[in-house]
Amino acid sequence: MKRFLLCGILPLLLVFSVAAQNTDQKKEIMESKEPAEQKAPEKKAPLFGVVFSGYVKTDIFFDTRQTNGLRDGQFLLLPEPKKPDADGNDINAKAAYNFLSIQTRFAVAVSGPEALGAKPSAYVEAEFFGNSNPNINTFRLRHAWVKLNWTHTELMVGQWWHPMFVPECSPNTVSFNTGAPFVVFSRNPQVKLTQHFGKFSLAFTMLSQVDFMSDGPDGANTKYIRNSVIPESDLQFQFLTVNEASGVEFLCGAGINWQRLLPRLSSTMTLSPAYDTVINGKVFHHEAVTATYKTDATSSAMAYNAYAKLKLRYVTFKIGGEYGGNNNAYTMLGGYAVKSVTDPTRGFVDYANIRSFAAWAEFQTNSAKLQPGLFLAYGKNLGAGETVTGPYYARGSNIDYAYRISPRLIFNVHKFRLAGELEYTVAAYGTTNEKGYVSNPSEVGNLRFLLGVYYFL
Repeated sequence: MKRFLLCGILPLLLVFSVAAQNTDQKKEIMESKEPAEQKAPEKKAPLFGVVFSGYVKTDIFFDTRQTNGLRDGQFLLLPEPKKPDADGNDINAKAAYNFLSIQTRFAVAVSGPEALGAKPSAYVEAEFFGNSNPNINTFRLRHAWVKLNWTHTELMVGQWWHPMFVPECSPNTVSFNTGAPFVVFSRNPQVKLTQHFGKFSLAFTMLSQVDFMSDGPDGANTKYIRNSVIPESDLQFQFLTVNEASGVEFLCGAGINWQRLLPRLSSTMTLSPAYDTVINGKVFHHEAVTATYKTDATSSAMAYNAYAKLKLRYVTFKIGGEYGGNNNAYTMLGGYAVKSVTDPTRGFVDYANIRSFAAWAEFQTNSAKLQPGLFLAYGKNLGAGETVTGPYYARGSNIDYAYRISPRLIFNVHKFRLAGELEYTVAAYGTTNEKGYVSNPSEVGNLRFLLGVYYFL
């Protein structure tokens, strides 16, 4: 009987033992899996990041008058002055229109792994605007830079906006001129170092020129600033505070800029003019006798800028202003001129700046779909303040003042944008006197009707 019970009980115990072992093993396996299932594996950030952006844009515009600008009128600056014909009719009082897609652009932003203890990044942006009117519709570089970002320091090397053009506080006009000639508009190769102190920052920049060039004896050229040896220098101070809860942002800043040009490397004087002689019926030509002398006379100028932006939940206000001794390369009024001849025998001269001032203000709503806005600006030619003999290397040396009134309405649907703008620009042309001031000004105005059609990538 005992043997029978043992024979019956032992198999059952063996079955229960195996089952228990299997249960314990499953429990151990489940317990070993639970932490992995409860905690998602850590995702490592990619070593490199690439983001493409840009847009396709077509401008359709109509002007009531002939205008001064760039790329077949797409980049509008000022209305042309009166130009009477033999009967007294104004030749420039003629309307014109155009359709252009040359503002279409592409950009790529790249980020990578740490380098030199900093976070590196790079950016390239190009468009079909061309570098000059003959090259319209061709691909040209806008921006190209490399940045190194430490905790409180940023170093940028490459091509970017001039420091006196602040992207965070610049006009949002539909027109590609972005407020020029009343706003600094220039992109420059540069080295820029920015130090952050909480809400404050200080940026020092050294610049050269490429697309936006100073004027001079040989026309617009980068050699005047290159031959001066010392790069253009700029110091900017900025304050920024943001309250994300209330949607309020306040930005303000100011800066000082210094620029030096060497307009000429040499001066050539005519010692005796060319002449012809006739001997026995034959004409003999004698070339002029000249002498060339090395010269190192420079033209230096200071510029100052200030700006502020207040962004509320529903509206944004911006203001800005700039005063400069030579604003020509910034696509603004002003420049420089020959002041006097310092050495008549060698043709040496010195220079005086044609100073100018400009101020602007803008209002716009922050609605995502419908954004009305208004841009207002005024610019003034302040002359040289001393007697000059010329020639002038300046923009608008015969303009006393200019202003612009430009309302707009932007309509957004996802990545599609339809934007309309009226741009009324007035320039007061007159007679330039011996000190660079303009007298007897007469206003000439142009009204541009602009429609921009965008699709963002």
